[in-house]
Amino acid sequence: MAANMKWQDWATFLLGVWLAASPWLLGYSDSEGAMWNAVILGVALAVFSLLELGLPGKWEEWVNLLAGLWLVVAPFVIGFTSHFGASVNAMLVGAAAVLLSAWALSLDKEIGNWWQRA
Repeated sequence: MAANMKWQDWATFLLGVWLAASPWLLGYSDSEGAMWNAVILGVALAVFSLLELGLPGKWEEWVNLLAGLWLVVAPFVIGFTSHFGASVNAMLVGAAAVLLSAWALSLDKEIGNWWQRA
């Protein structure tokens, strides 16, 4: 298990915890779409980051990368762009999750070799 422990997974876990708690910490729990998006995606980021710590695999990183991409576009798709704090929070956490997951994936030898060849 220690070989699979990457700081990116811990950072993504903390992002997930922050995101799940942010509707109440940033005061947008009254916006249902933004609140549920943050809670569900926050829990997903945290859970899949913990799974990545314990299970050798790449699929958890891909799930977190896709969740991060969703968070970046969610304010526009769900329609909570009028709530500045919720929108910025979702987009920043999403961008950070994408970067951390992509970084962790780049450390994988198979993906790293593919990336260098491309």
